[in-house]
Amino acid sequence: MTRTEIKENLLVAIDTIRSRKARSILTILGIVIGVTSVITVAAIIDGLNGYIKGRINTLGSRSMFITRIPPGFTGGRLPQNVRIRKYLDYGDAAYLKEVVPSLEFSTAFANRINFGEVVDSLRYGDQHVERMFVRGVEPDYTFALPLFSVAQGRFISPYDQEHARAVVVIGNAIAESLFPHMDPIGKMARLNGRPYEVIGVFDKDPGLFSTFGVDQFACIPLANFRKSFPEIKELFLMVSVREDADLAAAKNQVVDALRRRRHVKHNAENDFEVSDADFFNNLWDQLTGAMALLTGVISSIGLLVGGIGVMNIMLISVTERTQEIGIRKAIGARQSDIRLQFLLEAVTLSGIGGVVGILLGGLLALLIRTAVPSIPATVSIVWIVLGVSISVSVGLFFGFYPANRAAKLDPIVCLRYE
Repeated sequence: MTRTEIKENLLVAIDTIRSRKARSILTILGIVIGVTSVITVAAIIDGLNGYIKGRINTLGSRSMFITRIPPGFTGGRLPQNVRIRKYLDYGDAAYLKEVVPSLEFSTAFANRINFGEVVDSLRYGDQHVERMFVRGVEPDYTFALPLFSVAQGRFISPYDQEHARAVVVIGNAIAESLFPHMDPIGKMARLNGRPYEVIGVFDKDPGLFSTFGVDQFACIPLANFRKSFPEIKELFLMVSVREDADLAAAKNQVVDALRRRRHVKHNAENDFEVSDADFFNNLWDQLTGAMALLTGVISSIGLLVGGIGVMNIMLISVTERTQEIGIRKAIGARQSDIRLQFLLEAVTLSGIGGVVGILLGGLLALLIRTAVPSIPATVSIVWIVLGVSISVSVGLFFGFYPANRAAKLDPIVCLRYE
């Protein structure tokens, strides 16, 4: 079939759709819903992938976290083999730095998070802040975790740590709440009733999805934290590997050193967890993979309904145009010509549904991005091409049977049809 014949068949298909607007709209509705859901969720996932992986990279691509409890634990009762594990020790970080030469930094930190009936509070005059993270840290903490960079003042020094001084570095949001019209550096605030000198303010960081980030942290020397909150036993370690060292080899050295220090038997599993940036990236990929699978199932239902609708309207169209088919065959149209004509109509129907679905999906992604800036939904050209491909494929698949049925009709029977 020539280009002119294809163009002519396409115009006939558009005229047919235009003459039956209501029926055509109802037919493509399932395809619109399916493609819209695919584009919208894909836009959200693509945006979140870039955002989350960017946040993970701020933790340091050569940093590793060492914990007693497996990362990603979401609550509930811990398994017996985890509950009996010894807590990490305050001297573990210094030990690792001493025995593992490939480490650039090694530091320990601890958290106090109280969001129940009794909450931590930081007060200055009549102003106060509650529901924040209190973290005990060592001087190397900002080197190992660059996300906690100081914008004003200074960070905790070795002298502060050695003497367990009552000093605090606060997040930007805490500083704005406590000291709205003054310089916070040097001011004495009260953390849970105890006086602490504010020595620094972190760079602004609203956090993941505008929830808790560096803005909501108050960091004090780990030695002071240990003295002020002796009931907190859970400790975390963070190490950073030198640029000229092999990351995998350094990880093995860290594991071996900790096993020796914690007297883990040679045939026993580790009683601690070591996680790096790849672990968190893989964890996120698993979550988004589950989201994509769920979306695929939902959108497939919409596309299936739309495809059945296309097949139905094409079968009706074949019946309504039986005489037209007979006339075309009588004047020399081949089976392939008839088949292509009806396939083009089916593809045009589903293609229109796909284009509308892509436009609606892009609009929804824009609305989500505008209404919730922390969800940076972005529509990529890959998903636009995929949306068009899906809609065209639906038209070809579900339109083939009606088109083939039309192509095989007997022209004499067609001319007699009323």
